[in-house]
Amino acid sequence: MALFSLTRSHKAARVLPGFNITLGFTITYLSLIVLIPLSALVFKTFTLTWPQFWEAVTGPRVMASYRLTFGASLIAALVNVVFGLLVAWVLVRYNFFGKKVVDALVDLPFALPTAVAGISLTALLAGNGWVGQFLEPLGIQLAFNPNGVVIALIFIGLPFVVRTVQPVLEDTEKELEEAATCLGATRWQTFSRVIFPSIAPALLTGFAMAFARAIGEYGSVIFIAGNMPMVSEITPLIIIGKLEQYDYAGATAVAVVMLVISFVLLLIINALQAWQRRHTGVAV
Repeated sequence: MALFSLTRSHKAARVLPGFNITLGFTITYLSLIVLIPLSALVFKTFTLTWPQFWEAVTGPRVMASYRLTFGASLIAALVNVVFGLLVAWVLVRYNFFGKKVVDALVDLPFALPTAVAGISLTALLAGNGWVGQFLEPLGIQLAFNPNGVVIALIFIGLPFVVRTVQPVLEDTEKELEEAATCLGATRWQTFSRVIFPSIAPALLTGFAMAFARAIGEYGSVIFIAGNMPMVSEITPLIIIGKLEQYDYAGATAVAVVMLVISFVLLLIINALQAWQRRHTGVAV
């Protein structure tokens, strides 16, 4: 009887309300923040006929912007996977002077306004910039072309990979690495067979977050891209241009295409994560 009373008092002392109430709040909040705005986007697109929709989303400038946006986002995310892993590894495995400063700098793209980031990168990489003035005579142009888009997307996406992989590296058991070394494994074998399987799901998560962030980036890109039609014009800029021309249905049509493609890519990445967890027995 005392145990039953203790159990009832424990249940009554929950910090949060019950499942039904919290689920209701969750669905309501997600509906207000996510579902209703996306539904309005889709409903506005339905005001177009199919030929009008197809023309809006497959124009030459729009198709060129798709190739640049998704291609540059993919390249930037892949670069961030490699260098984000290196940065996370250094921050976790080594102690050095200024480590806390470096760790804080990783979060700078989170706090820095994207417009400020774009202006800073342009001032640095333009032909008369601090770095660009030395590269341009060599025929290397990093600003006002697709190269600038990739650089801007790398800048804003790096923290997603580092902050996703860093805690997983901190939790990995160093004893397994030491055991592998004692058994004669090389450094590459230890990394590929012991360390990498445990951090692969986190790397995929960081890649997905960096990729998704890059697809929708606008502020840091427009300053350094040059915004030349068919060359360095990103899809968010196409949407902004249609809105400025009061072509709201055309803007939402392009936005819906980006939404669908991004959603499908994220589903594929999540499926890869699930497959990775099943075959390695590692949980993120």
